[in-house]
Amino acid sequence: MIKIFKTFGGYTEVPEIENGCWINVIQPTGEEIVKLSEEFQIPKDAIQDILDPDERPRVEFEDDWSLIIMRIPVETPNNNVPFQTVPLGIFLSDSYTLTLCLQNNEILPAERTSPFREHYKEITDNINFILRLFLRSGNTYLRYLKRINQQTSLIEKELEKSIKNSELSRLLKMEKCLVYFITSIKANEIVLSKLRKAKKITTEINEDLMEDAMIENKQALEMAQIYSDIQSGMMDAFASVISNNLNVVMKQLTLISIILMIPTLTASVFGMNVPNFMEHASWAMPAIIISSLLLSVTGVLLFRKRHWF
Repeated sequence: MIKIFKTFGGYTEVPEIENGCWINVIQPTGEEIVKLSEEFQIPKDAIQDILDPDERPRVEFEDDWSLIIMRIPVETPNNNVPFQTVPLGIFLSDSYTLTLCLQNNEILPAERTSPFREHYKEITDNINFILRLFLRSGNTYLRYLKRINQQTSLIEKELEKSIKNSELSRLLKMEKCLVYFITSIKANEIVLSKLRKAKKITTEINEDLMEDAMIENKQALEMAQIYSDIQSGMMDAFASVISNNLNVVMKQLTLISIILMIPTLTASVFGMNVPNFMEHASWAMPAIIISSLLLSVTGVLLFRKRHWF
């Protein structure tokens, strides 16, 4: 999907490229990729790098264009991992600015005309636009981290009574999400530092946005590291909990087997084909049954006294 806007932020959509316009490309098709290369004159290597899901964030400055790649969080409900990160490329030229992402996201959602409707002033500076993207990315990381923490709390409650590995598998997926987040946030922090050192920030507004973006990015990194440390400890603790729960179940089954053996043993002794003093007594059968029940109850009481039951 290719959308062309007259200014940054997507306030007015236009059919053709204009000077100073913003082009937003989400999930491009094969024909759209060819159009980006031939009509928009974007290097094929840059397009391939941005569409590579494992591409690392970086900054490239050339004579007539610049490329900034950052990693943004996306929700993947149909994947094994609920959250992951994908590259978002920002291609800057003298006549236009283009953003390209291989997946729909909340940073630049395809279904919304403008992701910056909450701002009163239009964005006319490409550096200001880039910093706002980093700021939105940091906010999205923080929001997803809170959701990961909520899902982890639900898994904890289920793990306390579980004897299966399914909950541990879900917890491992949450840990993988945090690893993706930590790696991407650290790389974004390096990109922000390079942008600051490049001395392209010339206004006080952009300097304030840079500070805000770096603060949000640092806060997201700290939260992700804290959650990751907590989950690493929980993985070890709950692995022991599951093993202990399984031992408790096996212990209870063993005690039940012992209790059931008592009437079986009694019936086996008196059921032997040998003479005894009760073979002709009419009360023998009820007496054997009652004695078996009494012995079983006695066994249960002894186990309860030792807190085995």
